[in-house]
Amino acid sequence: MINGKTKLICLLGHPVEHSFSPSIHNYLFEKYNLNYKYMCFDVNSEELEDAVNGIRALKIYAANVTVPHKVNILKYLDEISFSARLIGAVNTIKNENGKLIGYNTDGIGFVSSILEKGYEIKNKNIMILGAGGGARSIAVELANFRANSIEIRNRSLDRANNICKLLQCNFDIEVNVGDLNVTQKDLESIDILINTTSLGMTPNINSIAIDENIKVNNDMLVCDIVYNPRETKFLKWAKDNNLETLGGINMLINQAIEAFYIWTDIKPTREELNSIL
Repeated sequence: MINGKTKLICLLGHPVEHSFSPSIHNYLFEKYNLNYKYMCFDVNSEELEDAVNGIRALKIYAANVTVPHKVNILKYLDEISFSARLIGAVNTIKNENGKLIGYNTDGIGFVSSILEKGYEIKNKNIMILGAGGGARSIAVELANFRANSIEIRNRSLDRANNICKLLQCNFDIEVNVGDLNVTQKDLESIDILINTTSLGMTPNINSIAIDENIKVNNDMLVCDIVYNPRETKFLKWAKDNNLETLGGINMLINQAIEAFYIWTDIKPTREELNSIL
């Protein structure tokens, strides 16, 4: 029941009508008997500063941030966590008595998904397709978990090189860059292959970030951060090659769990959320 003590948590983004976040968090608030409610606010770029000021003025307890605001919102916050500053993007905010603190749970949400599946990151060779915000946050966390090497593949080599420089300046790790024309030979030494592009996302479900005619004989793990559809063409290619796969819904759930913990000091289990997604 909503009353005068209800704490409001909101999602800032554009668009937001298809977000799964309200379902996840309102389910958890009810499960843990917390007097919180989660709502989506469709905020365009010109309104972002006003929206952040509104969080302060209305004493909104916390927020999530999604595209296209994860980078631009940094300048309106009072404090940024180390990892969020390193990544250069925020997806979670907590309002501590008017001081807005920004965090990024995307990368750790992805890493948690890999560890849950029983795979190690330390000393592994990893290839990331794409060089956007998702790739950046995932690359930082993979380096933090001591991957042996990370290779960034992207259409724009400038963006790939930016991530390369970020990792080399902050971690002791081998980093390489290249275009999206990945070959079978390129994949021979790869342990984990990750698609962070939007290729394959609804409604463009027939697009894929790799040549689907490539045949792979190793035992690498293939991951896609796209969660709609659950099985992308990229993951289907992996299964056709008898490779283990990890879908984007896993990252979505785990980044939400990390955000929920920041807000409430309660860390739900993955199993508690499986039934609603």
